Amino acid sequence: MLAALLALIGLLVATYLTLFKIGVIGQLVCSVGSCETVQLSKWATFIGLPVAAWGIGYYVTVFAVSVLLTTERWENARGLSLAFLVLTAWGALFSLWLTYLELFVIHAICQWCVVSAILAVALFIVACMDWREEPVEMIEA
Repeated sequence: MLAALLALIGLLVATYLTLFKIGVIGQLVCSVGSCETVQLSKWATFIGLPVAAWGIGYYVTVFAVSVLLTTERWENARGLSLAFLVLTAWGALFSLWLTYLELFVIHAICQWCVVSAILAVALFIVACMDWREEPVEMIEA
């Protein structure tokens, strides 16, 4: 359930940034950093969509998988647990790449992007802790 909660928080952040990027919100509330500089850079769009919109898809998917993993039917599903691990690893790596771009290419930091990156890494840590390996059978001597 921790993963579901983190994914919901990430969904709120990604939605907020997407609404700014598509022009629904006129100004970002950003007490630290330069959120608008980051959001208006060429790096804030990936394959024709705002990066934050990709974040919405990511967090919705993580939320759905994390909820499935709490159900009786799927709680011991090794394949779903592996999918959760791979999905969150991809999210953490992508977030780290975006953080690199903020620091060394755009030269501006968005506090909301940092929050999202922290959430993505936290989700990966939760997925690592949740990873269900097949039990090793003990050989009786």
